[in-house]
Amino acid sequence: MIILLIILGMALVTYLPKMIPALFLDNIKVNPAVEKFLLFIPCTAMTSLIFPGVLKVDQNCYWIGLLGCVVAIVLSWQRLPLTMVILGAVLADAILYCLM
Repeated sequence: MIILLIILGMALVTYLPKMIPALFLDNIKVNPAVEKFLLFIPCTAMTSLIFPGVLKVDQNCYWIGLLGCVVAIVLSWQRLPLTMVILGAVLADAILYCLM
């Protein structure tokens, strides 16, 4: 029973900070520059979480991870589907790993 209460408490603590601004700030118009800034926050957060892992793909040669990162950036810049971006980065890493 205590585990269920802990899970419900964590769900409530996670949900409330997301729900309250949606309820009360729905009618407020923000400056377009602020809105553009806020749209970049999810991308920035994901990048800061993923990039350290890119450098730790292979402890002996960090170039493998950087190559995959560069390939993924180039393919995503071309607006390819996500599956193609991931496949291209993995394929580039696999080729470089086999050549080393």
